[in-house]
Order: sequence, then structure tokens, then C-alpha cells
Amino acid sequence: MNHPRPNILWYCTDQQRFDTIAALGNSHVQTPAIDRLVGAGTSFTHTYCQSPICTPSRSSVMTGLYPSRLGSTRNGNDTFPAMAPPLISKLIADSGYHCGMIGKFHLLSAGYRPEPRLDDGFSEWYHSHAPRDDWPAGSHDYADWVREGGGDLDAMRQSPDRVPSEFHQTRWASDRAIDFIARDHGKPWLLNINVYDPHPPFVPPRAYADRFDAEQMPGPYFKESDLAHQAKLASIDFQGEVGRPEDHDAKRVQAHYYAMIAQIDDQFSRIMDALEDSGQADNTVIIFTSDHGEMLGDHGLLQKGCRFYEGLVRVPLIVSWPGHFQQNRQSNGLVELLDLSATLLDIAAVEVPDYHQGRSLLPVLRGEADGNKLRSSVRCEYFDALDPQFTGGTGTFATMYHDGRYKLSLYHDHHLGELYDLQHDPWEFEDLFNSANHQAIKHRLIAESFDQHVILTTQVGAKRIAPM
Repeated sequence: MNHPRPNILWYCTDQQRFDTIAALGNSHVQTPAIDRLVGAGTSFTHTYCQSPICTPSRSSVMTGLYPSRLGSTRNGNDTFPAMAPPLISKLIADSGYHCGMIGKFHLLSAGYRPEPRLDDGFSEWYHSHAPRDDWPAGSHDYADWVREGGGDLDAMRQSPDRVPSEFHQTRWASDRAIDFIARDHGKPWLLNINVYDPHPPFVPPRAYADRFDAEQMPGPYFKESDLAHQAKLASIDFQGEVGRPEDHDAKRVQAHYYAMIAQIDDQFSRIMDALEDSGQADNTVIIFTSDHGEMLGDHGLLQKGCRFYEGLVRVPLIVSWPGHFQQNRQSNGLVELLDLSATLLDIAAVEVPDYHQGRSLLPVLRGEADGNKLRSSVRCEYFDALDPQFTGGTGTFATMYHDGRYKLSLYHDHHLGELYDLQHDPWEFEDLFNSANHQAIKHRLIAESFDQHVILTTQVGAKRIAPM
């Protein structure tokens, strides 16, 4: 089942922070399978998503465009942009790959309906969005799988043990993946696995929750001054209320979040074992990442929304292909998830289109380029114009610009901003936006951010064929 071009196993979690892997410095988590991947591959330790919420981040990766350039900047959208370029899965499928998708896709709203299919290139599509029971039969593969196994999600969620591992969406995704891997597709394959965890609600199976003692958790990055600071930003869109760690029961939430990641790790291990058992491991690129992070109580915030703190916008990205890519290497240069998008095309030997805004990481993976000097800056966006037909959202427009040392966040329609020196203040407690000693730096970053926005998000029109 080996082919000249490698298979691609792309595992994407939902809402997983960058600092949740034992081999990369967190002694409180339990991630032996992901740790093995770290040892076998290259970890891009400063990878930033292009939006701190699901749909724009995922849409950006799947098209190779910044969310504002694509025109997909918020959750809950009815349709996909009509002028969007082909999804990278479509380009890879058209090049001769057999493509499969398992789990959450979320390029369109899955609220009140199954998510509509796009021209996505996936020959196999096993969909699961929010793991609940009210999906019509045949429209949500995970819900059908639970029913076929005699399970009742509503009843399990109300039980003291919650949804046990044997009926969990993460287990279902692994079962589907193992079946996919075991079959000879007659050509190279790409499998995109999208589990729903560790997305809220933070309710791991009891067997996993019991592994983690809340009292032993380190707790969030929080100072009392965060309350006053977040009060200044209260008009800007975010899920949940600001509070002290004890108000959020933050250590218990952290323990449950880590328990969900431990279950992910166990199920990821099953997939890697199946790959090894099938004889395809030597010819398969494995990618582990997430769409965005989670505040987890940092600065008094839980979940996600319009903020750009490290826990929310920085995500894991590990790529492994032993014998071909650098092993046990940490690449500390700035990376965007758009760069994963370009890298996937490059791995599949598909020419990266001229319009694509990512940069392939293949030279770094092969040891041909310095992984500590990749980008001079990274960008993240949150644009949520109010819809008169729907009351959700606040109309917030915001951008983040990070030059490797300083991070500038601008809340454009609120005339507010934040500025942090991550070299001296890595967890963003000292806002320098109004510091007299940092005005020149702030103005430089504002100009660079504005120039970047104009260049990266402006669509100048069709191909030019004449001077006028």
C-alpha cells in the first residue's frame, strides 16, 4: 500500500492550547502518544491561528487565505463565499489522492442543521459536529454510531460518569480512522480527523476526570489587575464573564481540560498503532494541530472570543515523517496555520497556487532552512459585523500583529488596544499601549499592521491582460 507520494494523516483537535503537551514542557498533562510524535518529528512551537474562533480559522487553512481576504470571518454563516478558491482537499484529491474527512469540519454553520457539503474533494465523509442526540438519522455519522451501539447521548450526559470512552466522539473518530487506514485505496490517501474535544463543555468521561486532581493543577495565568484591565475591554465580544480563578473554579476546569486531552492522546495512540500495524507508517506524514486555543481562566477569561492572548491564538503544530523530516526538533520561529495549508499541498506535490498566502514549511522539515527564522510577523483577525437578522455578536472588528517580540492588538471600532513585550512579559500582564516609553514602538507596529492588512487582504481584481 506504499505509493511514490506519501499518505497524509492530519489530526486536528478543537480549541487546544499550545502549552498542553508533556514533551514540550507541561508536567501536569498526560500525553505519551503525542510525546512520541514530538520525538519523531518537528514541533513548531510558535504557531498562530488566523482567527481565535472556529469557522474563520478552519476556512483559512482550507483555502490558504486570511479570513478577511476570503470573506469568512465569523461562526454561524449560512453559505461559503461564492468566490472562494478550491479547498486544499479538493486540489489534493484532483491530484490523485483518496481523501477522507472524519469529525467536525465547520466551514459553514452546523447550527439547527447538518453542515452542508461543499465541493471538498472528500470521497469519504463521516461528519460529527456537536455531540448530541437530535441529529436526523443519516445526517450525523457519530450520532448514528452511538444509536447503533445502543447508546443514548442525552442520558449519558446526565449520568455521574458522563459519556464513557466507548461511546465518546473521540473514540468514534479513531474507529472510523482505523477502518480507513486498514483499506487499500489503490492510491495515496489524505485523512483529515477532526475531534470535538477539548472544546467546552469541559465534561470528560469520569474515568479520565479521576486521573487529574484539581488541587494539583497550577491554575491559570492571573493577577488581580486583570479584573480592571478586562473591565476596560468589556464591550468587546467574548464568551462568558470575567472572574477570578475561584469564581470559575478554574483548577477544576483545567483538570477536566487536561483529562479530555488525555483521552485524545489515548485515541491518537490507537490510530498511530493501526498505521504501524498496516505497514504504512514509513510512508505516511503525520500532522497534529488544533484550530485555536482556549483561555482556560487566563486573565479571568474562559473559552474564546475577541482576544489575542497566547493561550487563545497559539496552537500546537507537530509534523512527522521519519527518514524524511527532521526528528526531535523544535522550531521556534513564527508560523501561521496558513503555513500548514501550504505545507499540505507541498507534501502532496501539488503546486501551491499564486493566490495562496501561506508559506510551505517543507524546507524546515527537511533541514534545509533555519526553523528559528521563518516569518517576521504573524497576523490574527476577529471581524464580526452585526447581522440585522440575528442578534448574536457585537460588531467587533479587531486584529493582532506580532513581530516576534511585541504583540499589538487593536480593537478598531472601540478605539482600544493592547501592547505586550513578550520577551519580558510572556504571559501578557503589563499592557504597554499607553506607556509613554513605548509610544514610538506602538506607532511603528500600528503602521506595519496597517500596511500588512492592506497588502494581505485587498483583492485587486482579475488577472491583468493590458496596461489599461
